[in-house]
Amino acid sequence: MNIASLQFNSKMSLLLIRKNLSSVFPILLIIITLFVATVHATRFEVRNQCHFTVWAASRPGGGKQLLPGQTWSFDVNTGTFPAQIWGRTGCSFNEAGRGKCLTGDCGGHLKCQDFGQPPYTMAEYHPQQFDLDFLDISLVDGFNLPMEFSPTGGGDCKGIRCAADINGECPLDLRAPGGCNNPCNVFNTDQYCCNSTRCGPTSYSRFFKARCPEAYTYPLDSDATFTCPAGTNYMVLFCP
Repeated sequence: MNIASLQFNSKMSLLLIRKNLSSVFPILLIIITLFVATVHATRFEVRNQCHFTVWAASRPGGGKQLLPGQTWSFDVNTGTFPAQIWGRTGCSFNEAGRGKCLTGDCGGHLKCQDFGQPPYTMAEYHPQQFDLDFLDISLVDGFNLPMEFSPTGGGDCKGIRCAADINGECPLDLRAPGGCNNPCNVFNTDQYCCNSTRCGPTSYSRFFKARCPEAYTYPLDSDATFTCPAGTNYMVLFCP
């Protein structure tokens, strides 16, 4: 075999190797991406401890009907910013997953893609910032269900609760079918919505804070954010 033939065979071998690598590389990239996403995903368990049906909702995640005692588990990948979980009540959906809820409705979808319609109690999760997860229970969109938001698996941090009977004690001006509105949803003024940076607690936010001191009660509430180590898994309980 002459030198020209050897050079030709070598070039053909390199071309075949490159071709094989180019076809395999996308598959390897997908596998690596899925592996990394799985390793760094946060597991959420949402449990209905109410004596009635709740339609859980999550962005991202979708939604699911939960009978009393049922649990819905799903993962939220690293980089999701932020995640919201809430419960819907008084819902009716057809086989295609279209319908309507009395509280927390998200555009008529069983599997939520949009924010909920107030009033609803919301768990918020901001993942892995400075090696910490930031979490809170927000009443900025009102209240419809008692809630607990807590770490699972022995996370080195505390849970948050808002378990008061706010619906039963709701001020007359804020009452809504199935829940209790936040004043911003009712009056839509800067005093309650904090469209500027010059707003503070009001008699309405103090009503919520007195009953759920660990919850966000107005947009600039600075005493309601909690942290857990990054990588912690969580449980959200309705009616703890």
